[in-house]
Amino acid sequence: MDISKILNPDHILLSQSPGSRAVLLNLLARSAAEALGLSEADIRQALEAREALGTTGIGGGVAIPHATLDGLDAPFLMPVILRKPVEMDAVDEAPVDLVFLSLFPTGDQISPLKLMSAITRRLNEEGVAETLRKAKDAETAFFALTQPSER
Repeated sequence: MDISKILNPDHILLSQSPGSRAVLLNLLARSAAEALGLSEADIRQALEAREALGTTGIGGGVAIPHATLDGLDAPFLMPVILRKPVEMDAVDEAPVDLVFLSLFPTGDQISPLKLMSAITRRLNEEGVAETLRKAKDAETAFFALTQPSER
C-alpha cells in the first residue's frame, strides 16, 4: 500500500505530550473526529475495544492503534509524534513516541494489514524513524514517510 495515497500532511500531529495512554487515545479520537467529521465517542470506543484485545505497541518506540468504523469511506492515517514517550505496553516494553493512528471502513480486512506492513517497512528504512522524531514540521514528516529511499 502506498502511504502517500492515504496520508494528508494536515493530519500529521507534531510535538504532542499526552502524558498517558488514556490521554493519547483521547487525543487520537478528538483529532480524527475533527479531520473526518465522525463521532469522537465512536472513534474512542473503537480504539479502546481494539486496545483491549492486545497492545498496538509494536516495539522500537512505535504504536499503530487501529480500528474499523462505520461511516468511513477510505483508510485514514494520522501520524502523531510525541515529545515525551507514553507507556503503551509495547511488545518490547519500551515507551512509544511514534504513533500511527489507522482507521478503516467496517468490513475492510485487507487494507489494515497492507497499511501496517507499509508503515513498518518504511520505519525499517535507514534514518526514517529518526527523521520523524526530529521533524519540526509536517512537511518534513510527510516527506520522510512518503518519499522513496535512496538505496
